[in-house]
Amino acid sequence: MTSARIVVLGGDGIGPEVTEAALHVLGVAAKRGGKSFETRDELLGGIAIDATGEAMPERTREACVAADAVLLGAVGGPKWDDPRAKTRPEAGLLGLRKAMGVFANLRPVRLHAALADASPLRRDRIEGADMVFVRELTGGLYFGTPKGRAVENGVERAFDTLVYDQNEIERVVELAFRLAAPRKKKVTSVDKANVLESSRLWREIAVKVGARHGGISLEHQLVDSCAMKLLTHAKDFDVIVTENMFGDILTDEAAALAGSLGLLPSASLGEGPRGLYEPIHGSAPDIAGKGLANPVGAILSAAMLARHSLGWTDEAAAIERGVDVAIAKGARTRDLGGTLGTREMTNAVVDAMSQAAGQGGGA
Repeated sequence: MTSARIVVLGGDGIGPEVTEAALHVLGVAAKRGGKSFETRDELLGGIAIDATGEAMPERTREACVAADAVLLGAVGGPKWDDPRAKTRPEAGLLGLRKAMGVFANLRPVRLHAALADASPLRRDRIEGADMVFVRELTGGLYFGTPKGRAVENGVERAFDTLVYDQNEIERVVELAFRLAAPRKKKVTSVDKANVLESSRLWREIAVKVGARHGGISLEHQLVDSCAMKLLTHAKDFDVIVTENMFGDILTDEAAALAGSLGLLPSASLGEGPRGLYEPIHGSAPDIAGKGLANPVGAILSAAMLARHSLGWTDEAAAIERGVDVAIAKGARTRDLGGTLGTREMTNAVVDAMSQAAGQGGGA
């Protein structure tokens, strides 16, 4: 693929700022590699609620399912944070994942050596950390039915339902094993099988899938134990696969290993190449519009977009090298203890890409 159609969902807060930065970097890499892309801006989240009354308008859904890839900034914020509201920004994101058929969220977490002291954890606890989370996206508590509220004998109750079927589990665990093959050949399946029946099924299916992948080890960890070991033995992990809510929580915890939420990208994938790409941070409304947001998570999300949806492996590698070199040379936004703004950090990555290209480093 030498040309691509990308739908851009800037979303809320700092979302438009970081997606603009990511597209700039992707454009530089694409041009050097003889590639091109066109973008289409659509609404999702709080901004969509304000404009249309819906978190995901039908126009947005149609554009995303027809695109080669979707780049998202962030959704949500205090303005729309009433849990009793009829429509919330997060509903747009959940609906988009369903509409696009993406069932696995990939979140790589790797410690940049130059940022070891930016983490709140001791250096010896995090050195060597390099892992990929594979979070199931379309099942579990967030989607299970029935859910709701009821009043019994004058007492209000709330209930959610955690449901998984064999196929939902098998496809995401299979992806985890495929990702582990070129890495350290280790999969950690995280569950709560000592309590939850859904987790017992998860563990049974994980064993079944693992038996098909000789040479790749499988270990099981309870979610609470895994949460502890992420902070004490981070380098022991390679590929971690888990259900929706556990993955939501553990991946935010793992951001402490890297030093900032602003550094981490993600890719949501399904059966085909089309995917949804977004940094894992929130909308950060307190700094929105001030040019202070760290664009690295969005930039690296664009690199994942290039690799997984477009097949632009050289361009993806060039972007990732640019980020590594820029950070190694001391480029820092405020969340990392530095002084650079969004634009300056973006320019530092582009400059580093130019230096690498001039030295024969790729696209």
